[in-house]
Amino acid sequence: MKPFKFISATSQEQAVTMLSKNAEAAYLGGGTNLLDLMKEHVALPNELIDIGNLKLKEIKATTGGYSLGALAKNTDTANHPLVRSNLPMLSKSILAGASAQIRNMATNGGNLLQRTRCSYFYDISMPCNKRVPGSGCAALEGFNRMHAIFGWSEHCVAVYPSDMAVALAALNATVKVQNSKAERTIAFRDFHLLPGNHPERDNSLTHGELITAIEIPKNNFSTHSAYVKVRDRNSYAFALISVAAGLHLSGNIIQSAGIAMGGVAHKPWRALKAEEFLKGKVATTANFTEAAEIEMAGAKALSHNKFKIEMGKRTLINALEMALKG
Repeated sequence: MKPFKFISATSQEQAVTMLSKNAEAAYLGGGTNLLDLMKEHVALPNELIDIGNLKLKEIKATTGGYSLGALAKNTDTANHPLVRSNLPMLSKSILAGASAQIRNMATNGGNLLQRTRCSYFYDISMPCNKRVPGSGCAALEGFNRMHAIFGWSEHCVAVYPSDMAVALAALNATVKVQNSKAERTIAFRDFHLLPGNHPERDNSLTHGELITAIEIPKNNFSTHSAYVKVRDRNSYAFALISVAAGLHLSGNIIQSAGIAMGGVAHKPWRALKAEEFLKGKVATTANFTEAAEIEMAGAKALSHNKFKIEMGKRTLINALEMALKG
């Protein structure tokens, strides 16, 4: 591990100021992703700014919905009464991620900021445009079973690993951030980025910006929602395919749907085509199947992950059926 300077911030303003002055500095929250990358010499910050003592841990109801502090632990968030009662899809998604030990350390803000990555990203002997822009993408012609089927480019085919973020996408969350001048809010659909020509950029933050909270508007999905994760083993594994699904029903008619997928793209993939098709339809397996077909029609497989297209259809249908049952 490269030697680094360690500083503990005592306020949001101090943290933002310190990081903004050093292009090679990084925030340290739970450290569950950053420290792994540092040990593998993938991330090489020369300064860590500890933000663990900042007062950003509150989980509360707001006038328009719910606010999750950026430094609240994943475990505390998943098990909070407000989240379990009103956002069960989110609770289930968090508990499907990583291991209990990691969830006890990982923070909400850090969960969103974990790197989109694959095994080639970790292997510093291999070319990777995310790690070294312009060096190439080893996964494009390599073993790409786990990789993207939506939104990938010739520069990167890695997938974003978070479970929590998939549910947040389906729930129309927003991200509050602090910079040196003011506070701003980013719609969740705009927070993470597709790779395009710059796969080294995972999100829309500028250097120095600090996530302070995640806000979720009130919704009608609490009674009918689900999170389904398909993976190679039952714990501590990234998703091959995951689906967060919420249905707002009036009788058996779908008033609206919130659907997002994980394991398929460089960012949480909002299933907008499926949502649009389902609006106003009767909640039946036949309509769920057609919605899945419509959404997955835009998928483009790599050499080793064609199976993900059919798996994506089946997982979408399964999640919608589970959401209907409540």
